[in-house]
Amino acid sequence: MSRSIKKTKIHGITSATSEKACKRFANRKFRRIIKQKITTDDLDLPKVREISNVWFFEKDGKKYNSEMTPKALRK
Repeated sequence: MSRSIKKTKIHGITSATSEKACKRFANRKFRRIIKQKITTDDLDLPKVREISNVWFFEKDGKKYNSEMTPKALRK
């Protein structure tokens, strides 16, 4: 894959490679709260965005950078 390059110039804001662990933690927390509310017959269920904030994740979002060099676009 010596000629493999990224097609878009979008990348994470920080140097973290993945948000997988943060997403897993947030979804576990969400499912735990849902299960607790169902057992107590409380049907006022929250949404995922109410429980976890994506800006507290490791990567802190993504941005478009139009000034990326061809070397930075390599995979």
